[in-house]
Amino acid sequence: DFMNNFIFFLQGLTQPKRDRFKSAPCSCRRREALSMSTVIKVLQNICYCLLRNSLNEMSSLRVSLRFLICLKSFILVMHLISHSFLFLGFNTAKGQLVRSILYPKPTDFKLYRDAYWFLLSLVVVAGIGFIYTIVNSILNEVPAHTIVIESLDIITITVPPALPAAMTAGIVYAQRRLKKIGIFCISPQRINICGQLNLVCFDKTGTLTEDGLDLWGIQRVENARFLLPEERACSESLLKSEFIACMATCHSLTKIEGVLSGDPLDLKMFEAIGWILEEATEEETALHNRIMPTVVRPSKQLFPESKQATNQEMELFELSTSYEIGIVRQFPFSSVLQRMCVIARILGEKRMDAYMKGAPEVIASLCKQETVPADFESVLEEYTKQGFRVIALAHRKLESKLTWHKVQTINRDAIESNMDFMGLIIMQNKLKQETPAVLEDLHKANIRTVMVTGDNMLTAISVARDCGMILPQDKVIIAEALPPKDGQAARINWHYADTLARCTSSSPAINSEDIPVKLVHESLEDLQMTKYHFAMNGKSFAVILEHFQDLVPKLVLHGTVFARMAPDQKTQLVEALQNVDYYVGMCGDGANDCGALKRAHGGISLSELEASVASPFTSRTPSISCVPKLIREGRAALITSFCVFKFMALYSIIQYISVTLLYSILSNLGDHQFLFIDLAIILVVVFTMSLNPAWKELVARRPPSGLISGPLLCSVLSQIIICLGFQTFGFLWVRQQPWFERWTPESDACNILDATNISSAHDGNETLDDEHNIKNYENTTLFFISSFQYLIVAIVFSKGKPFRQPCYKNCKSFLSIYILNARFNYFISVVITSGNFFSQLVCVPYEWRLRILIIVIVNAIVSVLMEEAVDRRGVCLLSSLFGYREKAPKAKYMHLAQELLVDPEWPPKPRTTTEAKVPSQENGSYQIITLT
Repeated sequence: DFMNNFIFFLQGLTQPKRDRFKSAPCSCRRREALSMSTVIKVLQNICYCLLRNSLNEMSSLRVSLRFLICLKSFILVMHLISHSFLFLGFNTAKGQLVRSILYPKPTDFKLYRDAYWFLLSLVVVAGIGFIYTIVNSILNEVPAHTIVIESLDIITITVPPALPAAMTAGIVYAQRRLKKIGIFCISPQRINICGQLNLVCFDKTGTLTEDGLDLWGIQRVENARFLLPEERACSESLLKSEFIACMATCHSLTKIEGVLSGDPLDLKMFEAIGWILEEATEEETALHNRIMPTVVRPSKQLFPESKQATNQEMELFELSTSYEIGIVRQFPFSSVLQRMCVIARILGEKRMDAYMKGAPEVIASLCKQETVPADFESVLEEYTKQGFRVIALAHRKLESKLTWHKVQTINRDAIESNMDFMGLIIMQNKLKQETPAVLEDLHKANIRTVMVTGDNMLTAISVARDCGMILPQDKVIIAEALPPKDGQAARINWHYADTLARCTSSSPAINSEDIPVKLVHESLEDLQMTKYHFAMNGKSFAVILEHFQDLVPKLVLHGTVFARMAPDQKTQLVEALQNVDYYVGMCGDGANDCGALKRAHGGISLSELEASVASPFTSRTPSISCVPKLIREGRAALITSFCVFKFMALYSIIQYISVTLLYSILSNLGDHQFLFIDLAIILVVVFTMSLNPAWKELVARRPPSGLISGPLLCSVLSQIIICLGFQTFGFLWVRQQPWFERWTPESDACNILDATNISSAHDGNETLDDEHNIKNYENTTLFFISSFQYLIVAIVFSKGKPFRQPCYKNCKSFLSIYILNARFNYFISVVITSGNFFSQLVCVPYEWRLRILIIVIVNAIVSVLMEEAVDRRGVCLLSSLFGYREKAPKAKYMHLAQELLVDPEWPPKPRTTTEAKVPSQENGSYQIITLT
């Protein structure tokens, strides 16, 4: 069985998947399949030989033992091989991405940590009640079995078992509301965390900008000089040019069910030239006994039609049918290398051609310097500053000795060198219509926005300015980090994006107005709105992480644009932001965003493809308008969790107070009373108070992140004191009434019952009730006061604005509380007169019923006023009552922002260099040197 499963596993690994590898070179697929099939045949032959030899010599016991030993050794080797496969697979680039998705680092949330401490405090309270119950029962000579039951009962009352279900209800309702607005969630616990987001990272292409790219134009190079930009690439004069051949072949497009599919950029580029792509069918491959290459050729529509078929026109049409290019091998695009390359052959040509496209800076570095225009950097900067996406093309004529078979085994580095620079493709990527408005809403809510993209840095800065991520008056500081080289330490060169083009070696002077100004804000939440932003590319980010770790917190505090970022670098950036205590959200739509989407506190995918597998949230609408909606729902769910938690805590404490007071007179609440409180009051209130929808807009204030905070503790403690005071007051006051006496079946405090009739009518039932001393005036008084207190704290804790809609808009909750209140009033005024409410309430005079209502009304007024005072001046109340002082902010980024406000050397000045120090030095790891 093991061998069969293992061979099946190898076959599954080596079986080429048509959809996945359709765009890959066919020869590569065949070679891989043949080599792996050879391995499988060898394994099968080994198993066959072992079994055959053992069966032929099974008569000998020694041979049988040898066979078992060999078989066991072979199985052990197979296990090692399978583990090696898994180990190697998880250590590839895609394997590491899958591993980060399957086993992400746990996200710690203060609410869940504080919940354990809060429950632990309830356990302490329950322990106090446990000890009190035992001591009081022993002093009153209560039987041992009754002491055990009542002492354990006080623990179950104090620690509510329904708390997890009540907390889950609010998350489930929030998940349902998200589904209605087109946001799907696979990790419901992340909804609460989204309520704390104060920084959101955005991918650029397809997220902030439109999904599709439009070809703005091309700019070819001849004789190391740029020609004028051309709007159309499908002109007749460029048909057989190497520039168009590169656009036609250097891509990863394939046909799926007859439809051209692939990367959107490749699609736009291929559609712009109007060529046709043809792939060999399985029948053609089987017929020729070899895998046929993908072929591209120009369409007939590229040539002008004429009414009379002249010889010249016939030649053109013959050209269109005979001019074909076959893609011999493809080196796919790598986000690390930032380029792709193909080897192609024109029909009829003996020598093959290599075509390469990718990031302009990378392509230029791989080309002959004499073919790169002298003004390459200035032209590229001009395009990128206008927000265009620029792709560079290069070509190389391969040697004639390179045959088909040698091309299949040649190294990529041997091809991608000494290329001839051919020019630029300029793609226009427009902002989505809703992007500026959404970013403005996030800025008003004091939520930082960061761009993380694989595009050019100047393009990213231009888009950041266009969408409002960087305001027009803000300064952008570019951090260009260089790794150690030739004995020199790593260093960071600081440039200002606005003055980068103007600064020359002859004019090093910098205007003082270009130096950013530090702003002091009243609120620490506004510190991220200072007037300077850092921008860097992926290479600089990697150098800074390795050699300038002390600078990382300072840079991410004001870092806004991160360009040319690889997938793993996006994840590292999210982790760096989380290390300074930001609650990070990530919004992207590509497979390269998967790691960051999974690592962020709240990742939301705008695509239903690869990114949706890793992301906790997926939006049906491919727009960042889902981000503020998710944050609003997260804040509403978080406040709901706080409200439910506080209500359940008060519910336990209120019932704990009632039972403790009744234990003092050897009484308790009856079973029917417990059931009525738990089923008719608590469950109805808990599952309806969680239905409040989110507030209609984001506000600058964020909800608290944990239960252990000044306002929340003050709110809970104040309500506990109020409930304790009014219950104790009612318990003692009823005992001071002139009609009060120890209740017996013959008691007639209402003066309406015939003691004789009652005694005869209930003679068989009173023995059971008197055994637990349930029916008494104290029980009835505390039951009604506590029942109203449940409703009072439910109303008090049902917070509305600014995170949730007002409680009166929650019709179900409002209606349930109104019905319960009406029922209690009915019980007091009517049912209590008959003394037959579940046979556990007793009749009290009408005047005492009115006094109970007065106690409840005063309790409600005091509770509402106290909660309002706590909301407005909770910290001041704690300061005046307990000498509590407001501590410095705990978030690391706030501490760091305060330190940087008084740091004279930050931000770095223009044209300065930060150099890494020798690791042996103790004080600091970098120093600032001003270049002259």
